Order: sequence, then C-alpha cells, then structure tokens
Amino acid sequence: MGRRFEAVEEVLDDTLTLPVRGQDGTTREFTFDAPDAETGLRVQLIMEHATRVVVAGEAPEDSTVLDDAAEEDMYRLALGDQYDPLREHCDWSRFKHASMTVVFWIIADGETAESFWSSGGDPSQAAPNRAARRAATRASASGSAKSTRKRGSTSGTKAAPRARKGKKATG
Repeated sequence: MGRRFEAVEEVLDDTLTLPVRGQDGTTREFTFDAPDAETGLRVQLIMEHATRVVVAGEAPEDSTVLDDAAEEDMYRLALGDQYDPLREHCDWSRFKHASMTVVFWIIADGETAESFWSSGGDPSQAAPNRAARRAATRASASGSAKSTRKRGSTSGTKAAPRARKGKKATG
C-alpha cells in the first residue's frame, strides 16, 4: 500500500498575519490570504528574474517579466485585497517590508518569511555571517582546548628520570 499523507489543509498555512505600525502610530494586524496558483507562479517568476538580474547581472530571458507594470504589480499581486489598506496605513519602508515578507511567504514558506520579517529586511541579520560563524567555532574550539595537554617534545631528547616519592633519583 502507498504512503498516506495528512490533508494539505493540516500542514499548510493559508494566511499570514503581520502587525504593522501605521503613520498614526497605531499597530494594526493585516491578514494576507494565500494567492491562487497563477498569482503565486507569477510572483515567483518575477522574483526569480529579479534575483538573476541583481545577483548575476544577467539580462532576463523574457523582457516582459520585469517591465515597469510587472514590477509595480508584484506587490499588488502578493498582497491581494490588503494592498490598498496597507499602503494607506503605513509609510514606504513598512509597506515595502511587509510586502517583501508576504512575497517570501509565497515563494518559499512561513519560516523564510519570518526570518526576513525578524531581520528588519537586512539579510545579514537573518543568519550569522561567515565571520560570526567562524568566531563562534573558534570560541567553542578554544574552550575545549584549554583542558587538552600540550604534546611533548619530539626532538629525541629524553627527560631525566623522575624521583619516586620518598626516594632520590640517581643519575
């Protein structure tokens, strides 16, 4: 018999709720619904092409994917019916941060979106950078090395015999 999974409704989150402080200083929760498949695929395609342009400096294969209208509509696509209320409630930086969090939720998962949200949009804060990881590794290695004895000399010389307790060493 084949493997049986839980119903997809049991394992997927169909909504994402973000608390966003508005221009008036009040924090309001915005709930975003998962997009339909066509919208999700469109958002993912826009992000893939944008990433290639930014990271690799490549020109997109399909120039219509990143035209002005597509770029403007990406947030509208991702935010759905919450686009206008969010835009009216907050300033640009909060609007952009919330929008990109929703985009990461759509193209990846809730964990990725949460990591982006918690980082304040700074990718270097989302995960420790290489230097921080190396420093942490060195710190843990040096902590355990304190109890390790140094290796003896291998120069070929022998140390004088040690005296036993109560007896003198003879040479």
